[in-house]
Order: sequence, then structure tokens, then C-alpha cells
Amino acid sequence: MCSQILPALPQTSSSSLDLWREKNDWLVGQTRQLTGDSRPSLRRQQLAQDTLEGFRELLLTLQGLPAALPALPLELTVTCNYIILRASLAQGFTEDLIKDVQRGLERVMETQNQLEPKSQQGLQELWHSVLSASSLLPELLPTLHCLASLQAVLWMRTDCSGDLALLLQALSGSQTETSEDLLLLLKSWSPPAEKSDAPLILQDAQGLRDVLLTALACRQGLQELITGSLPRALNSLHEAASGLCPPSVLVQVYTALGTCLRKMGNPQRALLYLTAALKVGTTCALPLLEASRIYRQLGDTAAELESLELLVEALSATHGPKMLRLLIEVELLLPQPDPASPLHCGTQSQAKHLLASRCLQTGRAGDAAEHYLDLLAVLLGGGSEPRVSPPTCSPGPCVPELCLEAAAALIQAGRAPDALTVCGELLSRTSCLLPKMSLWENARKRTKGLPYCPLWVSATHLLQGQAWSQLKAQKEALSEFSQCLELLFRVLPEDKEQGNRDGSFYLLQTLKRLKRKNEATAFWREAQTRAPQEEATWSLPLYLETCLSWIHPPNCEALLEEFGTSLLESHDL
Repeated sequence: MCSQILPALPQTSSSSLDLWREKNDWLVGQTRQLTGDSRPSLRRQQLAQDTLEGFRELLLTLQGLPAALPALPLELTVTCNYIILRASLAQGFTEDLIKDVQRGLERVMETQNQLEPKSQQGLQELWHSVLSASSLLPELLPTLHCLASLQAVLWMRTDCSGDLALLLQALSGSQTETSEDLLLLLKSWSPPAEKSDAPLILQDAQGLRDVLLTALACRQGLQELITGSLPRALNSLHEAASGLCPPSVLVQVYTALGTCLRKMGNPQRALLYLTAALKVGTTCALPLLEASRIYRQLGDTAAELESLELLVEALSATHGPKMLRLLIEVELLLPQPDPASPLHCGTQSQAKHLLASRCLQTGRAGDAAEHYLDLLAVLLGGGSEPRVSPPTCSPGPCVPELCLEAAAALIQAGRAPDALTVCGELLSRTSCLLPKMSLWENARKRTKGLPYCPLWVSATHLLQGQAWSQLKAQKEALSEFSQCLELLFRVLPEDKEQGNRDGSFYLLQTLKRLKRKNEATAFWREAQTRAPQEEATWSLPLYLETCLSWIHPPNCEALLEEFGTSLLESHDL
């Protein structure tokens, strides 16, 4: 049984070494069987943990004896097997694993005519001492290189590129080489092969070196893609694609190649890589999202929206239990994609919002309305309080802005009653957050925790006014427009240069329509003094862009002139 502790003998006799070697080989065989095991995942996980415990107990037995050259190859092999299996099961690396590597090096140094290990040395110094020792047994080198490859994995995972470069220089025998090109150093490293009669090892140095090479090429390519070094990114990603890529990583690499080619102005070649990514078959979300970007760039709206619909389906699909991974693979060395990364596809809700917003922007208001209602049903009916916070807190809009976009889509689709329902739900959730205040008191100063709340409520009244106008209820519409303006004037930005030009003239039209002469005159005078270069460069939220699309404002200069003429005429009277 794996949990049986092997006896620690007082001396490393040949029979003891044979027994411990048989135990190691049996544990390796168990691990390999578990990789292809079809039994329930919890059962496989428990068996893998039992196997790990067997390696741990065997390692403790070997390390409980004085370090001796005849036993050292087996001891380092068990050390490597233990680190590989533990890191694979945990899908990560802990401080304990670094200590296991260090302990293995110290055991080697104990056999080099040193009574005590150089415990004060750091890992880099220990590696230099071990690799430069002249009396190492040739049969120890393959296992020592395997331990070195695990050290390289740990340093790559923690971004210790300087230490990694020095280690690779020593391993490849190029101590005088000053190159810090990690890919070049990895390619020049040729680990010695294990002998046929050596103790079994889960992953030899050559296999781990190939994993390192692919992971490094992938990491470099993604980083170069993010920083805009597109030709270099293309080369690195091609290197990764030709390496030891498991399917999930190959999908990422092909998608990144597609992103790179799109940014380089070659969308047709990009689509070929995305097609290849979809054929791999492990996950469709990433290539579908990138395909939607390419089709948008090409102006193929139908294909773009179809890609987004498939993306929503892909993110909603349920996946079976993950395969038990008992080896160090490329995924383990790759960081999780940052939300700003092109390889971050987000959640199903974020994809649904992207689909809804693109439908609204491209004139498919009916489809947009349905997608928004589906999205709100999930977000507002999930049992937990939806997020009411500024949109800068996380990627994508917050629930109030989603409600406003949904209302705009419903109005655009001719569904004014449904828009009023959505707006009423939003007001019931946000109006209570507005403090009581005098008419001209700045609302933003009283809502420091939620500075956007007054703007949301103001926009809600604006959309309700539009909905009532669609229903030919002019009295209710004018009431909503008036409430919108009263709140809006209390939250106008202190920096007056932040008004949108079309929005400003729409506001002037509305003030004139409501016969609010004083406010209209003040706003007209401010617009007259504003230089053209002072116009805002920031974009409006989607729900306000949609509102402006209904207005079709006349020529702005003509409107100003007309308003000024009517103002002068009223003064003459």
C-alpha cells in the first residue's frame, strides 16, 4: 500500500536500494495508470494523493540516511517525482517545493567531501557549487538536470529571469556566454538522457525542457502582443505553436496569432488561425470573441453578431470534470489572462452584454431589447443584490447602466411600456440613494459614495420622457423631462469643458421646448463663448448615444443663430 512506511535501514545495502527502487518504480507506474483512469474523479484524486504520500514517505526514508553517492541517483529521482506530482495535484508551486530542491542540492554537496552542507548559500550559489563539482558520478547527471529543470520551472513561474538565465548558462556549458535570451539558452541546453536501467521518473529533463521552451515562447509572445511588439510576438507565438502545446494552450496560441495578424492589418490570415483554433475543439470562446472583432473591423455585422451569439452559447455550456493532471504541463507555467488581455473572454453575462450593445449600435433594436431583458433577468433575479457602483470598478457597465441601455433599446424597438417598467424598477433601486436637498444644491457633493447615482436617476427620467412621448402622453413626458433637468443642473460637471456638443444642443432644444427661458438663455450664452477646440473628446454612454440618435439635431450653428434671433426679438418686445 502507498501509505505503508518503508523501514529506514542503518546502511545503504544493495538489497535496500533495490527495495526502495522497486517502490519508486511502482509509484511511478501507479501515477501513469491514474492519468488514463476512467474511474470517478474523486476516487482518482484520492488515489493520486495516496501515491504522493508514498513518494513523501520514501523520500523521508532516503533522506534519513547519511548522504552516499550510490544512493544519490535514486534519492534525487524520488525528489523529482515528489515535486512533479505535488505541483501537478496542487496546480501550483509552494515555498515547500523550493525547499525540497534546496535539500536535494545540499545532499549532493554532503557527498563532495563536505561534512555539512553549505546552508548559508542561496540557491544560485548552491547550483554553481553542485554543477562545478568534479567528482560527480556520470549516472547522477541526468537526474541532476531533471532537478535543475524543476528549478527552472519554479524560477519561470516566479519571474526570476536573471536567476533562470544564469542556471541555463551553467547547464548548457556556456558559462562565458552573456546572452540573456532565455529562448536561445533553452534551445542550446541538451540534457543528458536517462539510462535504460535508471529508476523510473515521471518526467525527465528533456521533457521538462520542452515544456519550459513552449511556455516561455507563449509567455513572451503574449507579453509582446500586449506591448505592441507585433513582429516579435508573431515569431514567439509561432515558436510556441510548434512546441509541446496541449490543446487548451494551442487554442490560446492560435487565437493570439489571430489577434496579432488583425492588428497588423491582415484579417484574412487571422481568420485562418481562428479556424484552426476552433478545430482543436477544447474551447470555442476565445476564437469566437476574436472572430467577432475581426468581422467588426471588416464591416461584416451579420458575421460579427453570429460570432457573439455563438460565444454566449459557448460560455453557457457545461463542461465535464477536468482530466486529472499528474505531470507539469505548459498551462501550469502560464499566468491567468488579465482582464485587459485579448485572451480574456470574460463571463457569459459580459458576452451577453456585448451582444446586446452591438445589436443596439447596429440598428437591431428588437434583438437588443430581448438580449438586455434576458441579461437583466439573470442579474436582478439571482437572489443577491446587484452591483450598484461606478462603472470604473470592474470591466463592463454596472446594473444601473444596463437598465438604462435596456430601456433605450426597448424605446428604440417601439416597446415604450416595457421601457417604463424597466425605468420604474431602476428608480425604485436608486432614488432612495439620493439625499434630500435644496433645488440648486450640488447633488454630487451629497452622494460621494455613489457620485454617478444622480446622473443615473436623471437619465432614467430622460428615458421615461422619451417613452411617454412615444405613447403620445405629452403631459407625462414634459413632467419627466422637467425632473431630468432639475436633477441634471445639480450635477453638471465643475469642468464646463466636459459637455458633449450634440448633447448640449439637445439640452438647449429641450429647455426651449419646456419654455424654461432663463436656463435656456444662460446655456445659449455659454455655448456662444465656447471655442470649437474646447469641445469634449470623451464619448457618451451608449444609452445617451441612443437618445441622441432619435433627435437628429439640426445644424448646431443654425440653431444657435435661430435661438439668438428669437431672444433678441423677445427683448425688443
